[in-house]
Amino acid sequence: MLDTMSRNGWRVTEQRKKLAQIFVEHDGYLSPKDVYDQMSVSYPSVSFDTVYRNLRMLSEMGVLEHFYFMEGGLKFRESCLAHHHHHLICVNCEKTLAFEDCPMDQGVKLPGNFKILRHRFEVYGLCESCQSQQA
Repeated sequence: MLDTMSRNGWRVTEQRKKLAQIFVEHDGYLSPKDVYDQMSVSYPSVSFDTVYRNLRMLSEMGVLEHFYFMEGGLKFRESCLAHHHHHLICVNCEKTLAFEDCPMDQGVKLPGNFKILRHRFEVYGLCESCQSQQA
């Protein structure tokens, strides 16, 4: 994450190192407020807007993935950059499962002369554990 910041012309400050550390230490999704709450322990003067702006920019760089949970709102996590895959996301417990099938491999016909640069595919539902709990 720090290398990507540097390659994109960002100064790698102590605050940004802390931001990266938060995602490295957390295996799951964090809301902007979750990140802000953790950042403000070490940096009481940091603003929510600064944290949010950094999260959005890191997401645009591809370092963070963002998902919109129906109940929990926008959340971020460290990107899986090892290989191309998509996600099944449980709307109850927010557990995420990767799956390798890509709908774009099926030869999707797009209108006009549209050039795809990147894409994401997310399927929202209930994981096996949450289905068992509801039964």
